[in-house]
Amino acid sequence: MRLSFFLKAATRIAAVAVAALTLSGLEAPRAHAEELAKNLFGAQKLPGATSPKSYGFYSRGCFTGGVAIATDGPTWQAMRLSRNRRWGHPTMVKLIEKLSHDAVADGWPGLLLGDISQPRGGPMLTGHASHQIGLDADIWFTPMPSRRLTPTERENMSATSLVDEKTHRVIDKLWTPAHERLLKRAASYPEVERILVNPGIKKKLCDTVTGDRSWLRKIRPFWGHDYHFHVRIGCQPGSVGCKAQEATPPGDGCDKSLAWWFTEEPWRPNKNPDAPKARDVMTMASLPKECRAVLNAPSPASEAAVTLGDTGGSAVATAPAPANPTVDVGAPPFTANAFAPTPESRVPLPLPRPAK
Repeated sequence: MRLSFFLKAATRIAAVAVAALTLSGLEAPRAHAEELAKNLFGAQKLPGATSPKSYGFYSRGCFTGGVAIATDGPTWQAMRLSRNRRWGHPTMVKLIEKLSHDAVADGWPGLLLGDISQPRGGPMLTGHASHQIGLDADIWFTPMPSRRLTPTERENMSATSLVDEKTHRVIDKLWTPAHERLLKRAASYPEVERILVNPGIKKKLCDTVTGDRSWLRKIRPFWGHDYHFHVRIGCQPGSVGCKAQEATPPGDGCDKSLAWWFTEEPWRPNKNPDAPKARDVMTMASLPKECRAVLNAPSPASEAAVTLGDTGGSAVATAPAPANPTVDVGAPPFTANAFAPTPESRVPLPLPRPAK
């Protein structure tokens, strides 16, 4: 009896010990698991107060020294304000303002602006795979109305798709020569390396553009982008940690590569629809090492101090360099004029944006 009792007791103790070891083994990774990068960057309200630099790739990176475009300007209105995605590299933001000004001169009523980037870039809580290094911007195909939209309208107003989802072709009654002029103007700037549009819009341009067609090379087909177009500029001077894309293929893109979009293959259902998106598993270890310093960089005094443009179109914003920066500043504080000319630079051309 006594031996049986001790054997049973020993068995219970061993079982408890094994269970404890198992639980500690399971819990240890959880205790040391790193928080998702999208949560850390999505929580940032202001940019890093340094000189502008982009780190990493369009879909895996961050940036510092960003500025915001004003919610309203003489030739634009920003949409979906609650997302706080009006931030970008100063070159990107100034180019958007220039495009809005030039587009109005071309006969377009003004721009409705979609997402640019979060204040310090990085993966977003929702939506885009790219827009992480301050060099991407979405612009609606819907013309700006003649009145100022209310905050509620900016959150809930739907953009108009220009493409029939069944045929993947442009809806002719919605397409105008002004759409073509707007895209041509956006492609005319040397800083712009790629403009993503729905394949149907690319085909419409291929079928209708006459005269100079060289700018069509920058217009690249991609899924979505039926109600907006995506402007991407290249890595900017001073951003040595920025990873560029390869050059766009030669020619106007109105070839077999476009014909592929009008086969069944691009539109087949996802074979693994439940697979997590990159942003939902990406930790800081997945990003360039500089992104940790970007998160820890001091903020500017206020949002107004780093916002370009206003309803009068005369705003000048200054981003002061911090006294004790945790990110390489490298340059004195910059002063950004809303309509200052964007400096020309030789930068690499990118590939199509990676699939989401």
